[in-house]
Amino acid sequence: MNFKQITDGVYYAGVNDRVTTLFEGLWPLPYGVSYNSYIVDGGEKLALIDTVRIDEVREFLSNICAVAPGRTIDYLVINHMEPDHSGSIPEVVRAYPDIRIVGNAQTIGMIKGFYHIEDDSRFVEVKDGDTLSLGDRELKFFLTPMVHWPETMMTYLADSKLLFSGDAFGTFGALDGGIIDTEMDTDRYFPEMYRYYSNIVGKYGKFVQRALAKLSSLELEYICSTHGPVWHDRIAEVVALTDRLSAYRSEPGVTIIYGSMYGNTAEVAEVIARELSARGVRTIRVHNASHSSMSDMISDAFRYEGLIVGSATYSMRLFPPVETFMNAMETREIQGKVFAAFGGYTWAKGAVVAKLQEYSDRMKMPIAASMILRQTLDDESLAAARELAATVASQLKCTC
Repeated sequence: MNFKQITDGVYYAGVNDRVTTLFEGLWPLPYGVSYNSYIVDGGEKLALIDTVRIDEVREFLSNICAVAPGRTIDYLVINHMEPDHSGSIPEVVRAYPDIRIVGNAQTIGMIKGFYHIEDDSRFVEVKDGDTLSLGDRELKFFLTPMVHWPETMMTYLADSKLLFSGDAFGTFGALDGGIIDTEMDTDRYFPEMYRYYSNIVGKYGKFVQRALAKLSSLELEYICSTHGPVWHDRIAEVVALTDRLSAYRSEPGVTIIYGSMYGNTAEVAEVIARELSARGVRTIRVHNASHSSMSDMISDAFRYEGLIVGSATYSMRLFPPVETFMNAMETREIQGKVFAAFGGYTWAKGAVVAKLQEYSDRMKMPIAASMILRQTLDDESLAAARELAATVASQLKCTC
């Protein structure tokens, strides 16, 4: 059993997953992940907020029974329909046959599509700003579309100043004993939050900004996300981090991503990194695209102001892992970077930088500097690599 009272009449009923290795089949989970669900006791009625991935349903139902022994669950509120949060809906309905499912119009349509629950009398449709009485307390719903699916919404419990935020403010990492941030060392979750946001939500920054604006007047004592700790003491930091990332505001530093077959392009990356350091850049993250995880590369590219990408020429194109990375940057609509490019070639001069220029043009992110390496470093290309680093260093402005 894994349940805990968060505040008066609000309970955690979520589960940990320490088995799944790739979130969404893509993103590494070295510390596991939690699927968070909550119960609100309103006196007359009980509301369950979100469910968990179907693999963990046995423990989940046990947690619900432990929180509310002998009582029925009256409402199931679905803030987000991704299957890691909605997968247990059919089992909850079987366990509580009279339960009513609360969601917006798009949520209800997705439930019918995913789980073939067709009885309209089962559903309570809510719109932006609607409320639901549980007796002594009331839930209020805020639609936050595209954070990060079209049906996403958040649920606010005003008397406890508590927000059930769906995937917003979430993080990778299972919960090792504690549930609320005051009960644990949460420093290790912050790098995972950067990775979670950039990997999962990154494309939808403008929608996250709209959601933050909509929620800005709410008093918050607790943020109950669907992944990671319940935030209490560190709410201001978590909201500020989400605001910064969703507005594409960077931190001081430079990320270097390179792809190299035989080490020559890699040498250029090392020269650039050393020159940046010599010019006072303290935070430098260098990734060999063949070895670093795409997850970490995306996270660092989002986080730091400078982005330098280099590639060996591969069949007149970018080296495949570098091309995959650039596709990820374009998909996430990354912006506001000091962007530089370099390439290595043997006979196809300019092919790599031309391909990176195409990405630059589509992304509306100008290339601040570029250089080309023919086969191996010589005095001329060494000087060009140092000049590229100097140009990037001179254009860095971030002091956040």
